Amino acid sequence: MIHPFRRRHLLALAGGLAAPALWPAGSRAQASWPDRPIRLIVPFGAGGAIDTLSRTVAARFPEVTGGQTLVVENRPGAGGTIAGLAASRERPDGSVLMMADVGANTIGKELNPNLAYDPMTAFTPIIHLVNLPAVLMAHPSVTAKDMREVIAQAKAQPDRFTYSSAGNGNGSHLFMALFLKEAGIQMVHVPYRSGAEMVTALIRGDAQFGFPTVSSGIGQIRQGNAKALGIGNPEGTPLLPDAPAISTVLPGFRVAVWHGIVAPAGMDPALVRRINEVFGRIAAMEAVKQRIFETQAGTVVGGTPEQFAAHIRSEFDRWAPIIRAGGIRTE
Repeated sequence: MIHPFRRRHLLALAGGLAAPALWPAGSRAQASWPDRPIRLIVPFGAGGAIDTLSRTVAARFPEVTGGQTLVVENRPGAGGTIAGLAASRERPDGSVLMMADVGANTIGKELNPNLAYDPMTAFTPIIHLVNLPAVLMAHPSVTAKDMREVIAQAKAQPDRFTYSSAGNGNGSHLFMALFLKEAGIQMVHVPYRSGAEMVTALIRGDAQFGFPTVSSGIGQIRQGNAKALGIGNPEGTPLLPDAPAISTVLPGFRVAVWHGIVAPAGMDPALVRRINEVFGRIAAMEAVKQRIFETQAGTVVGGTPEQFAAHIRSEFDRWAPIIRAGGIRTE
């Protein structure tokens, strides 16, 4: 039985795809979009993974829109929710979109109950663009050779180890919290302000473990400054062929950073389909797939708005219990 609170969330999210056409008529919206430069709000600063993805997509946008531009607008802060609040207050006419992130667009209110918008009701899902694999890393001083030895050592000496993250409630924090829960072990969490600081702390030895994206950690791994113990997705990654999938030790374990395109809630379904088509064409370009793989070890997903909505729901259902059980807060 679905709890009434969750039922409201699910219906509201689905309603973003089926809302009445309160804005331009479907046929006109589909035929004319985009008829002006489009703003893409990005919830983190320049130079990070989501910014790199956004600019890769923006560079190809004119090719499929008759020359119109996609203007990347970085609005970092508060785990992405400053951008989320700004995007949620725009008109759902297609002039402003957002590059979605799990915090700003799924679990933000679980992390901060005082958040001024609800990520599960404030947006219309458009398309799931990419998944970026994450890697469980260890400082070279860690004597454990693999994940099984890490788990055994942590069970023998609870709280012996520390792990760094890019901040409370960040994906790197949640991935590690899930790993610890499923492994039945404990470690001390040391949050930092960014993925770069998190990796730097690990290679300095200020923390023994971290769970960044592969693109954030691979340079230090290749230089021998950190060890790759496992990959978050069951498929692993060819960029780190010697690192096994964590699911080989913890069956069913699967984590990845994901990003996609969302719009403010209440968008005309015909306009949703048109925007999905445009970004789907960009995602299907071989040059885009190759660049995302080379720069971020990522894989393109694509698909329908309904599939992206289902993914967002599944992510909420997965992480909300972890957040509540761990008392994780960003407020």
